[in-house]
Amino acid sequence: MLNLQTLKIFPRVPPQISFLETLSRNLCWTWDHQAQDLFRRIEPGLWEDSGRNPLQFMSLLPQESLEALARDQSFLVQMERVRERFQSHLQEPKSKSASAFAENEVIAYFSMEFGLHESLPIFAGGLGILAGDHLKASSGLGLPLVGLGLMFHKGYFRQFLDDKGWQQEAYSSVDLGRLPLTRTRDQANRVIEITVPGPYGAMRATVWRMEVGRIHYFLLDTDLKVNPEEIRAITRNLYAGDQLRRISQETLLGIGGIKALEALGLFPAVCHLNEGHSAFAGLERLSLLIRKQGLDLKTGLEIVPRTTLFTTHTPVAAGHDEFHPDLARPIFESYQEQFGISAQEMLSWGQPPGSSPETPISMFILGSRLSGFCNGVSRLHGRVAREMWSSLWPKRPEDEIPITHVTNGIHLPTWISQELNQLLERYLGPDWMDKTNNLKQIERIQEISAEELWRIHEMARTRLIAFCRRCMFLQYSRRHAAANVLHETGAVLRQGVLTIGFARRFASYKRSGLLLQDPERFEALLTNPDRPVQIIFAGKAHPMDNEGKELIQRIVEFSRKPSLRRNIIFLENYDMNLGRHLYQGVDIWLNTPRRPLEACGTSGMKAAVNGALNVSILDGWWDEAHTPSIGWAIGQRNEDKSNMAYQDNYDAQSLYSLLENEVIPCFYDREQTDLPEKWINMMRASMRTAITRFSSLRMLKEYNEGFYEPLAARTHFLLADDAAEAGRLAGQRERLYACWPEVSIKPPVFENEQSCRVGDRLEFSASVSLGRLRPEEVTVQLYYGPLTGVDTVSASNIQEMEIRERLGENRYQYGCALPCDTAGHFGFTVRVIPAGDDWMKNLPGLITWA
Repeated sequence: MLNLQTLKIFPRVPPQISFLETLSRNLCWTWDHQAQDLFRRIEPGLWEDSGRNPLQFMSLLPQESLEALARDQSFLVQMERVRERFQSHLQEPKSKSASAFAENEVIAYFSMEFGLHESLPIFAGGLGILAGDHLKASSGLGLPLVGLGLMFHKGYFRQFLDDKGWQQEAYSSVDLGRLPLTRTRDQANRVIEITVPGPYGAMRATVWRMEVGRIHYFLLDTDLKVNPEEIRAITRNLYAGDQLRRISQETLLGIGGIKALEALGLFPAVCHLNEGHSAFAGLERLSLLIRKQGLDLKTGLEIVPRTTLFTTHTPVAAGHDEFHPDLARPIFESYQEQFGISAQEMLSWGQPPGSSPETPISMFILGSRLSGFCNGVSRLHGRVAREMWSSLWPKRPEDEIPITHVTNGIHLPTWISQELNQLLERYLGPDWMDKTNNLKQIERIQEISAEELWRIHEMARTRLIAFCRRCMFLQYSRRHAAANVLHETGAVLRQGVLTIGFARRFASYKRSGLLLQDPERFEALLTNPDRPVQIIFAGKAHPMDNEGKELIQRIVEFSRKPSLRRNIIFLENYDMNLGRHLYQGVDIWLNTPRRPLEACGTSGMKAAVNGALNVSILDGWWDEAHTPSIGWAIGQRNEDKSNMAYQDNYDAQSLYSLLENEVIPCFYDREQTDLPEKWINMMRASMRTAITRFSSLRMLKEYNEGFYEPLAARTHFLLADDAAEAGRLAGQRERLYACWPEVSIKPPVFENEQSCRVGDRLEFSASVSLGRLRPEEVTVQLYYGPLTGVDTVSASNIQEMEIRERLGENRYQYGCALPCDTAGHFGFTVRVIPAGDDWMKNLPGLITWA
């Protein structure tokens, strides 16, 4: 390999249009339709050919074109409008919550991938796009948040199919010179480089920065000449297949992310881990507190969890990363001397309770042990996560496992079509996207005339069909198809036909082939001469997932039947651009996961906000969103894991019947006018629901009010007075674990044992022995609820008990009274847990039942 030096040559942009360079280097253009129009106006074909990447686009423009733009008064007027919007956004007042953070304090948001735009191909799918929307919404709210990720030089693969419909993968290098990257520098203007311990040894990494509106997004990169090849390769491909490179990536993200913030002079007052990939951040954050604040490990362990939020997205235990202890040991060994404990003890933080030393290290367990707050990404997913990880909190009722939920949301400006946004601005006001919680304002969607809404939707469908035809032509051209086949691509899909979109990762649990359970019935549905249906498939299978690739191949083979060529297509390389066309243009968004394995499913939200109607299994977000007024539910809330083949067939038959008897008639019935009035009413309701309940603005406000602000305040409280309160908590935790075995409770009793009637007041009591603990160090609770079995209740109900009598030898009679409001069969008992905050109350092992 030649030892080449590099330089970048930029176009000479006339000063009159120099703002174009400024705009192209801040990713706020990715959600500003007017900014995109500004670039598109210059040369529409070149804009598309450049991948809608302003830096690439500007570099391809001839110098004479730039000079002509500087003289074009109408262009300059349009550019000035965009510049004013740009400056207005950057100069907006910061969120009131920013005052909870001191100067240089940030919310550190870690994610292995960020999906901000298709021209930045360093993400794989939903997790990354959610993270990108998180940054964009944070910019809108003015939160003091920074993003932390990795700079993948080859990103994720580009998908293409061979002649047999089998998925192939291609990796191409990302041209850093075509990305809005800036090397970070310290106060002495030196390029920042950090060193991170890893399985390969010390990893050197540089830190890039991107601007996402008002948010800084930092990317770590090991592809440096000073590193050996195996370390340089760490940031080549997203989600590397081998375990050694994968754990190196996660070490770089977590530990390197904290080190990068320190080098930048920023302090992570709050850490938000988007999945377990960044769980190692907790180790370096402990190290930072020990080095900078002079704390010991025990005190640090009271601060880090109480100021860290961990969001899990994976409803399958096998989907969480695990590593052999020998791979992880070098990482933990680098902290042995500073922490004063063995690497083996630290390794146990990532292992299930009572495990042997050889048990794999779970990144979920490590993340949850070093995070005081954990959430799933939908209501149903929160329940699934509590069930899946209940063993980490022994003796806790499942509904009390400390995993809550914040349902995901989407960044409306990124996903809504330009024409629909303009329509909503006319009816709701130009600021409607900033006021999605103003139900009265959003209700005005009902006032939009059916003709206008349907015309906008048909424009989007027409644009989608044209886009699909171009894609199909390019796909078949690459395969050197015959001229007649290429000609036929110009006739796929038709305007006015009910159009279904199905686009997602081709994993087995998403059941992409559910519609193929009965091919004859499916074909009859598609080719009905009076009420035809057309469907667009897209999505990637993991490179190692042959089952997913076989599903793609089955769909492609089915689509090649002569009778179906116009009605069913598969589009290669599902990305954000393809997704936008689908969300904005389809009539139906179809989702068929095996419940409850879809954590959330934000693609359905993106379609809904554009007026599409969802037809979906009641899973993820749809389980809490669905009403008959906004879409259709496939089947019931079934979760039969014992006979998946039966469940698949049941759901397939439900889907066919739903389409035949409800969905298709609803679309084609035009009783009084040429418009599907009932369908349009459902579109309005779908849009209202998506806008008010499933936007990233709502999501960020929940995160901010429920976590970011309280956790920042807790950081200041725990670090005040040389971390006196954190030191006290460390001593208290040590005391609780030492004394807890002495706690015991005799069986509780209650008066009126013979009979209870509604309206009675029930008195409960129990004798509790606290050993060396004091009453103020514990909470004694009556636990009760309707019985669902011999020893289980349907829902946990809690009533705190008070000391009624001191019995001596640190034994106490506790009691409480409850009104008897409802008839039924109830169970009750008494328990003791630690007094204190939620972190203290939920410490594993500190719970005693009567």
